[in-house]
Amino acid sequence: MEQKRGKLLVIGLGPGAAEQITERARRAIGESEVIIGYNTYVDLIRNLLTTQEIVGSGMTEEVSRAQEAVRQAYLGRTVAVISSGDAGVYGMAGLIYEVLMEKSWNPLEGVQVEVIPGISSINSCAALLGAPIMHDACTISLSDHLTPWDTIAKRVEAAASADFVIALYNPKSGRRTRQIAEAQRILLRHRSADTPVGLVTSAYRDRQRVVLATLADMLEHEIGMLTTAIVGNSSTVVYNGLMITPRGYQRKYALDSDEQTLKPGERLKAEAEPWSLGAKE
Repeated sequence: MEQKRGKLLVIGLGPGAAEQITERARRAIGESEVIIGYNTYVDLIRNLLTTQEIVGSGMTEEVSRAQEAVRQAYLGRTVAVISSGDAGVYGMAGLIYEVLMEKSWNPLEGVQVEVIPGISSINSCAALLGAPIMHDACTISLSDHLTPWDTIAKRVEAAASADFVIALYNPKSGRRTRQIAEAQRILLRHRSADTPVGLVTSAYRDRQRVVLATLADMLEHEIGMLTTAIVGNSSTVVYNGLMITPRGYQRKYALDSDEQTLKPGERLKAEAEPWSLGAKE
């Protein structure tokens, strides 16, 4: 009898609150025979579990989790690998694929893989802060456990000089305390000291904390592994406790008037966009 193809369901749980888990993620958990994940994340979904076998492990055991998940899938089982946030943003999706690549995995004949997206920290934290990522933004992890610090510093420098809104993941831990200070130092070379910075810890969980700071004083506030720092760009403002990054509508529209100077057919013309590449031809 031919063995059935196993399946890997790589699931992003979002911030952790039950209402933030997508319907597809819930169904995938229900379809699974085995649940593999960091113990803290398994605890977040215990109320969704029925007869699934649970394989939990500690924070630094990502490789062993990925290898076990692949092994179980090659046995023909349906395996859920869970991550917080989005599994493809500093989560387990990439590592699962790397382990499969080492086994010369063929997606047409080997185990099936489905990556199920979740709400990443940049999105959940931005929602709590207001609208800080309305314009170009990037994510940078300050953890140098796997990436050399020199590489991270170059990325912070590049993003800062290009005026990106920046979400800093993994900013600080018990043993990693210098990285966030070094990042602040780099940012201050390119941004004003009063640039808004949002510090969100445990978004949508019981110990949620949201703090509005500035680039100059951000280190005076509590920052830990569960904190995401969103650093505004040169246009970001704070209004009534909310962090807002304008996208540029004020360049074309009168936001304080019902009457618009430019008619709909005129708004995409080069003369209405003197800053655009088309206008410079």
